[in-house]
Amino acid sequence: MVTSIDDAGFEQQVAQWREYLERRPAVTSDDADELENHLRDQATDLVASGLSPDEAFLVAVKRIGAQDAVSREFARAHSGRLWKQLVLADAGVETSSTPRQALWMALLFGVAAGLLVKAPELFDLRLDTHPEFYAINASLLVLPVIASYFAYRRQVSARTWGVLASAVVAAVVVVNAYPFGPEDQTFILAAIHLPIVMWLLVGVAYMGGQWRSRERRMDFIRFTGEWFIYMVLIALGGGVLTGITLGTFSLIGVNPEAFIATWLIPCGAAGATVVAAWLVEAKQGVIENMAPVLTRIFTPLFAALLVAVVVAFVWTGLGTGIERDALIVLNLVLVVVLGLLLYSVSARESGAKAGLFDYVQWVLVVAALLVDAVVLADILRRITEFGFTANRTAALGENLVLLTNLAWSAWLTLRFIRGRRPIGDLERWQTAFVPAFLVWAVVVVVAMPLAFSFQ
Repeated sequence: MVTSIDDAGFEQQVAQWREYLERRPAVTSDDADELENHLRDQATDLVASGLSPDEAFLVAVKRIGAQDAVSREFARAHSGRLWKQLVLADAGVETSSTPRQALWMALLFGVAAGLLVKAPELFDLRLDTHPEFYAINASLLVLPVIASYFAYRRQVSARTWGVLASAVVAAVVVVNAYPFGPEDQTFILAAIHLPIVMWLLVGVAYMGGQWRSRERRMDFIRFTGEWFIYMVLIALGGGVLTGITLGTFSLIGVNPEAFIATWLIPCGAAGATVVAAWLVEAKQGVIENMAPVLTRIFTPLFAALLVAVVVAFVWTGLGTGIERDALIVLNLVLVVVLGLLLYSVSARESGAKAGLFDYVQWVLVVAALLVDAVVLADILRRITEFGFTANRTAALGENLVLLTNLAWSAWLTLRFIRGRRPIGDLERWQTAFVPAFLVWAVVVVVAMPLAFSFQ
């Protein structure tokens, strides 16, 4: 009987497999030893039965499970130590240096983001005296740091670094050179849309410059949902910390409000953006992504909401004369619907079959499509009666973009339900459509102020 495998190629494959395995935060060195022994035993038996070392390695890995599946099982079995490994790197638990280094790097970039937020004060640009500066530049002070963090982590090419740096510099120059007034429509629109441009720039860094890759775009979509959830959780925790800090110091006669308002909140919020990005990266493949899970909960609820809105439109005369504030709320709801659709698709296997949830999702998309059509009709009515303004033009463009996305999504979802097309077609459509959002956001930030003379 063969007791070992004397083959250099086999040993190299095992070493690569183990190196990858040890990068998983839930697997310790002892765990990796146990799994490697199991792998070698399986491979030895397979070689004894007549397989080559290469074939034996592949079959053995298949038998004990893919690395990600193994990592998830270890996370479930050892959940008590998971966060110690991610955050504390307990001395009693051997871990690879990669998670520790990633944490320190995230903290370093987080501190940089916090300091960058305070940097304008060196030029006497304070939040209380120049709120318009921070309104337009907030995303430029924070999001490029996240982009730099991912560019460093992904070891992107010099060309990608150049693209990222050039885009940031161009954005800084444009929005600060334009003669905006703080009450101008174009100023408000630029302040709203510039974070979209900067976030998609983060996506280029996150994807390691592989922005043409459909798979990498979907990875970034997943990351965005997870990052948002972590930011909400961190914000809730930060609110509790702020309240405790305020209450504790007040009891001893010290008023910390100035420190909280000028340092703790702005610097903490900026740093949290990078820490949240690290958290998403750290737990990937270890615990179930939250965004797709929440999608399953909220899709039926939003479907019911939009169906009720459509019924209300019909009951009241197809929504003619919608108030401006109501139009804004409806547009926000449509964006949420698009997010629900994206994260639902991101969690599906390529060979998945249609089920009850897909019917609910189709109802959601069709209802959103009808709402968007009503909103567009009302925007066109306003433009016909009162003419074009920056706000109406921006709303028209955004709703046309949403209408295009939702219309084809509804068609692809229906075809999938009827067994005519795979779910992968819907995923490809969504990832291919991402640049459309970037293009329109750039138009609003750069071209629209010129078209409307910065009014």
